[in-house]
Amino acid sequence: MAMNLSRRNFLGAAAVSATTLGLAACGGSNAGDSGSGGSGTDAVGADESLRSAAQNEGSLVVYGSCEEEYLAAACEHFQELYGIQTQYQRLSTGEVQAKVEEENGNPSGDVWFGGTTDPYNVASGKGLLEKYEPTNASHLIADTFRSTEGDWYGIYKGILGIMYNKEEIDRLGIDVPADYADLTDATYKGLIWSSNYNTSGTAKLLINTIIQKYGHDAGIQYLVDLDKNIAQYTKSGSGPSKSIGIGECTIGIGMLHDGIYQIADKGYDNIGLVIPSSGASYEVGATAIFRGAQHESAAKLWVEYALSPACVNLAAQNGSYQFLVIDNATQPKLAGEYGLDPDNVMDYDFDDAKDNTEQYVSDVMVALGGGDDRFKTE
Repeated sequence: MAMNLSRRNFLGAAAVSATTLGLAACGGSNAGDSGSGGSGTDAVGADESLRSAAQNEGSLVVYGSCEEEYLAAACEHFQELYGIQTQYQRLSTGEVQAKVEEENGNPSGDVWFGGTTDPYNVASGKGLLEKYEPTNASHLIADTFRSTEGDWYGIYKGILGIMYNKEEIDRLGIDVPADYADLTDATYKGLIWSSNYNTSGTAKLLINTIIQKYGHDAGIQYLVDLDKNIAQYTKSGSGPSKSIGIGECTIGIGMLHDGIYQIADKGYDNIGLVIPSSGASYEVGATAIFRGAQHESAAKLWVEYALSPACVNLAAQNGSYQFLVIDNATQPKLAGEYGLDPDNVMDYDFDDAKDNTEQYVSDVMVALGGGDDRFKTE
């Protein structure tokens, strides 16, 4: 079983050498034993030389920014396939970005899995991600879903929108917001939750979306006006969705697949979803290798695996209903049933986001006076 590393023991455990951890057994039924001849590929599409090198390293440490259920399933299946001891920790994308910046080329993790690419692009711009051209990148449905630098690759596409508690909206006798502009109305004062611009990739996506819709100055002013109605900024982008069904949060800004999970898997049918009428924005969830990864071959094998149906088809089986960007993957039916359309989205400017996300976050936080105790970090 893959090991979930807690915040307390993560750095110590990740720093343990492969010798101390012990190489996981590579026998039994796994994809690493398939293929034909010295250059044969396995069911994932990884060639024998890469599998062998990865299995000799014997260990892998994953920072995951998708939801933990999917992260755990993906790591456990990778370990089952290859016999490589796989440790993981769930962190928001902002936390991963901060951690790899601090570690600066000597990371305690090997790969990043899931979470929106805006923080990936910040790390890429600082040279903290390793360039690698995986064989399975040929299955990406468009070049939009790969880094122009060749150091991250998309695995899914998630739609940013608005969620709400139907019962609370009815009790209060207010209208359901139809678009971002509605959220600044005084009607919604104290009713909205969003996520922390410093720690959440979803929040960074929101900043970029608003600035691309309104322009820089008007976008910053919009976020200042929105702040007047915000009750809480959660550490993680999925935070608002988790609090709507139970009645703590009336209106949340976040990824709509998180709302679908709360409805379909958790049974909160009191949650409603809104695709913004002016056009939905979207995230590209990705995977990448950290520069200086201690288990480089295992990290490359992970990327091949992450870009294969063996990995991405686990998403919908484990509560993650994003649209997949791999041409041989099986799309989640639930996303379409709730009205989400991967093609009905705005033309998001990834280059602008890559170049300016850090500055935009700084501009917003300065405009908000640095934040207050509504900005959660735990």
